[in-house]
Amino acid sequence: MRFLVFLTIILTAGTIIGRTNKTGFHKVEDLKGYWKFEIGDDKRWADPKFNDESWEEIYVPATWEDEGFPGFDGYAWYRKEFTLDENDSGNNYYLFLGVIDDVDEAYINGHFVGFLGSYPPEFRTAAAIQRQYLVPREYLNFNGRNVIAVKVYDEFQEGGIKRGKVGLYEFISELRPAQNLSGLWMFKIGDNPDWKDPDLDDGGWTEMIVPSIWQTQGFKDINGFAWYRKEFTVDEDLEEDRLIMLLGKIDDLDETYLNGKRIGKTGRIRENLERRDLGNNWQTLRAYYIPSGYLNKNGKNILAVRVFDGYGHGGIFEGPIGLISRDSYLNWKSTNRKKRNKTDFWEWLFGDRP
Repeated sequence: MRFLVFLTIILTAGTIIGRTNKTGFHKVEDLKGYWKFEIGDDKRWADPKFNDESWEEIYVPATWEDEGFPGFDGYAWYRKEFTLDENDSGNNYYLFLGVIDDVDEAYINGHFVGFLGSYPPEFRTAAAIQRQYLVPREYLNFNGRNVIAVKVYDEFQEGGIKRGKVGLYEFISELRPAQNLSGLWMFKIGDNPDWKDPDLDDGGWTEMIVPSIWQTQGFKDINGFAWYRKEFTVDEDLEEDRLIMLLGKIDDLDETYLNGKRIGKTGRIRENLERRDLGNNWQTLRAYYIPSGYLNKNGKNILAVRVFDGYGHGGIFEGPIGLISRDSYLNWKSTNRKKRNKTDFWEWLFGDRP
């Protein structure tokens, strides 16, 4: 009996896969090829207006030893220009830089978008990690010139942007906010209950890219409490909908407030937290229903998120981020439930169950 079912599934598998595989990264700009390259370190080289005509050209991805710089260890910079067509999709963009040996900082149009590893004197390699940095749409020039600049440090042996995917990618998700709130938020390390107040002046706070771990944005060794704040107005086409706030995934625990009122929390923030209290909350998608009267649909709103990170990476690190109608969210949940049932069926077909 199982064999007959198996034959039926095989005959329709291509159709099923083609219909359901809608989520993932789609390449917008292929950045493999020749980049400008210069030995040394100068912070001016991140400036998109810097004249790099005299620089060498080397192929990316490849070790710089294979591109004419054998035996070199130390600092070097890469630069690459590209243009983008206008795109109103509202999806998030990510810069993929492959595997870099050992440490890097990446900039687009002069804006810092991420780093991995640590430069001397506190050197820490990130030589085995694929770089993937969120790029806020505000940082990109559509229908115009864009410049990527990457500072790389190699401690020993091979160095450079040496292998893997290199390009600008768009992330397309089946769970897509009707109003995208990813991008630049305000951020502050510490904990103060007054920071949920919608009238708080957060002008002195740090700008933070959301979603992204805070370790890639200047807070490398920080664990504990931090707050995020975002000011927004509601799009006109959402004014009559029952809405849900999507906050993606947060490492580790959160309490979320809209205009000073709590709309949801994941995990339990309490005194003397231990690692076991964190559980797997960092893997939980945050989706919080907005009660009637909490949202100002004709003016300013303040979203404030209190985050506790126990160890390792921290922050609002993965999307989707934004407002979605309750009906759209429930439709996505229903679709996912059907997919889980299909997965359970495959486990029954090939598993050890009687």
